[in-house]
Amino acid sequence: MKGLLVSISVALAAGPALADESAIQGVIGSQIEAFKVDDFGTAFTYAAPNIQGMFGSADNFGLMVRRGYPMVWQPGTVEYLGVDDAGALWRQDVLITDGFGRLHKLRYTMVETADGWKIAGVQILEAPEVGV
Repeated sequence: MKGLLVSISVALAAGPALADESAIQGVIGSQIEAFKVDDFGTAFTYAAPNIQGMFGSADNFGLMVRRGYPMVWQPGTVEYLGVDDAGALWRQDVLITDGFGRLHKLRYTMVETADGWKIAGVQILEAPEVGV
């Protein structure tokens, strides 16, 4: 019986983290889907207030994404890697294969707002080496 209680406690403790991971990945995926169809207005709604303030409009935001993050704008495949709870912020690593077959590893910084999870930044990391 004691083992069962420990298992239940561990499962309950992991519950919010799993829910956050799913919600975070849902926001990132929704923004990428909006990018794919050039719906920068919708994509901009997934950006945190700091990002919205920095770019001021969906058009400016879209221009930055097309120029600086083409792998996110028109990705081939998207794979979610580890998520990390960093206190007030969460980090989600994502592996994206672009339309040319090149790998890109990105780290999304996420913040929970009154309107749900928002993307507070994206950092391009060194892509993993692919061996034969």
